[in-house]
Amino acid sequence: MGGAVRRGRPFSLHLPGCAPEPVLLQLIFRGGPENMAGTRTGDAMAGGAPMTAEGKRSLWLLLPPFVYAFILMAIPLGAVVVISFTGPDGFTLANYSTVFTEPINVTGIVRDGGWIPGLLPRSIFVSVAVTAATVLLAYPVAYFISFHVSPSRKSLWLLLITIPFWTSYLIRIFLWKVILGFSGVINASLLWLGIISEPLTAINYNVTAVIITLSHAYAPFAILPIFVALEKIERSLLEAGQDLGETKFTTFLRVTLPLSVPGVVAAVLIVFIPTIGDYVTPELVGGSGGLLIANRIQALFLQVNDPGLGSALSLVTMAAVAIVAGLFMFSLRRWLRARS
Repeated sequence: MGGAVRRGRPFSLHLPGCAPEPVLLQLIFRGGPENMAGTRTGDAMAGGAPMTAEGKRSLWLLLPPFVYAFILMAIPLGAVVVISFTGPDGFTLANYSTVFTEPINVTGIVRDGGWIPGLLPRSIFVSVAVTAATVLLAYPVAYFISFHVSPSRKSLWLLLITIPFWTSYLIRIFLWKVILGFSGVINASLLWLGIISEPLTAINYNVTAVIITLSHAYAPFAILPIFVALEKIERSLLEAGQDLGETKFTTFLRVTLPLSVPGVVAAVLIVFIPTIGDYVTPELVGGSGGLLIANRIQALFLQVNDPGLGSALSLVTMAAVAIVAGLFMFSLRRWLRARS
């Protein structure tokens, strides 16, 4: 840094030898300098430049996973779309009309002066709550492993994080039933200590139990991408920030946190998207008050035998997930640009 460094100088990410913040935004949302270079190469190819032998080999390498994804994802999704517009007399929009007119799906009902939300709004709320709780709890763990654990022991810590995967997902759910039940570990301990006089009802067979169980189940999926993002941060940037007069806390806010955004984004999407489609956990620990939209879709296909309505509800749920994820990404982009 040399003699040009002065303590107390306002600090930003535009450090000597480092990418300015607008470039950092491009690195975050385009995946790094390799992708930026690849974009320029793609522009050249679009302009008529001949494809090299390496480019042809890359296309052949991409062909098997593309075919695999097309067969196992695109074709079934297309079938769901077709079924959603199919009724007893052929093409119909009645399935989508039913999705929005039946109170259980979206609108909910008003009972005893209070509003009981539909399964889709409840599912979105549960997924957002699970995502927020998981990421907020996962970030300190990932930060500790990345910055405070010696390199020789990081592999051991990551191994410990994956221990829950050594057992069946159903077994873990049943263990949470034992912990959160009326005669479970938590209630029995609180009763024995005299803190409560009767078992708690707020942590079993309701939405709270679903949020707790899902947060534990998806915690490793949030820790790992955040850890990877933190590992890629150059430690010299943190030293430069402190040399410029920043405290450790402000250096974290201005350097560490923005540079770890890709990992946070990955963790949010990895947790949010699958939790809204989880139907096993609400079925086992949610009770009647903790059922989600996935339970409704499962019942329409396997119990009610109404695949048309089930398909339409599935597509509406997918659209809702895409909208929420898009709003999150849009808000994140605006926040990052406001900082630059």
